[in-house]
Amino acid sequence: MTSRAVLGVPAGGSGGGGVTVQAPEKDTNGDALWVWCYPSVTAELRSLLLRKCCLTDENKLLHTFVFGQYKRSWFYITTVEVQDSPALKKVTHFSIVLMAKDFNPEKYAAFTRILCRIYLKHGSPVKMMESYIAVLTKGICQSEENGSFLSKDFDARKAYLAGSIKDIVSQFGMETVILYTALMLKKRIVVYHPRIEAIQEFTRTLPALVWHRQDWSILHSYVHLNEEEVEALKACTGYIAGFTDSEVNSRPDLYDVYVNLADSEITISPVVKEAMTMGKLHKEIGQLIVQSAEDPDKSDSQVIKDISLKTKEILTTLASLTEVSDGNEKPTLNSEALKQKRFPPATENFLFHLAAAEQMLKI
Repeated sequence: MTSRAVLGVPAGGSGGGGVTVQAPEKDTNGDALWVWCYPSVTAELRSLLLRKCCLTDENKLLHTFVFGQYKRSWFYITTVEVQDSPALKKVTHFSIVLMAKDFNPEKYAAFTRILCRIYLKHGSPVKMMESYIAVLTKGICQSEENGSFLSKDFDARKAYLAGSIKDIVSQFGMETVILYTALMLKKRIVVYHPRIEAIQEFTRTLPALVWHRQDWSILHSYVHLNEEEVEALKACTGYIAGFTDSEVNSRPDLYDVYVNLADSEITISPVVKEAMTMGKLHKEIGQLIVQSAEDPDKSDSQVIKDISLKTKEILTTLASLTEVSDGNEKPTLNSEALKQKRFPPATENFLFHLAAAEQMLKI
């Protein structure tokens, strides 16, 4: 059996700020080939993307759609099994890879599906490029047989709200507050599950727990224990990283909080035990999260709003303990004011570390 890889990269899309299309294939001999790419990519990136495609020998399962981030660029990969295509007689599978600057899995899944249909029919990247360029220049491509794509239908906010906070709380209950605290303090969260689909669904939702930041750049939903990928991840200060390799459990250098999604277990690294000390405030937050999520009348977005209001309350308290000094525009934490409030030790500790995460400590 042969596998084929097709890659295409748009070079500046509507809202995407740069998209690359690539096409790897697998042929009937079982070989994965890099067939086409626009514009060109480095050998390092090409190697990474082939690893993410399920076209190489070690990957037996067909993952129809995966996405992730590497060095601040997002990759979106749709893989198709070829059946009865006169244009692709010696090809068993191919992948369409889009690289872009924005996080929007639904948008790029829809677009890559259309490109896949075109490639299945014609077996040539030329027709794909026509649709690709139409989307880049006009934000739209239309075809009766291949479907229509309208870029403005895919709002970034919709992508942020696509996951289910309620599902996370249903699985982890009060322990969800550990994830909330880790995210507030910009810690490193590693999530393990043998199924990439489960990891992607779970990890993409986590940044919504700190909705006030609306920062999905912390998400690395598909990481391999590969030297280049690990080094790129380590260069980030705080992150959410998804792995399908259970060996990541024995890499404490990569995480402050380890989530075994398959076994519903959360482990806090000894390195951050002090910063992550739980107290009365955390119990309040945890109860609020659970009560809101368990309310059958509330949607996921309403749960996110409830959590966000509590976060705003905490940030307002923190702001009241800051001062502007030495000509700095950014307010910094007044440690004496914090001590005078006589908060419970765990609350004082959390506010101090939150100020550090928000770069509000005097250096």
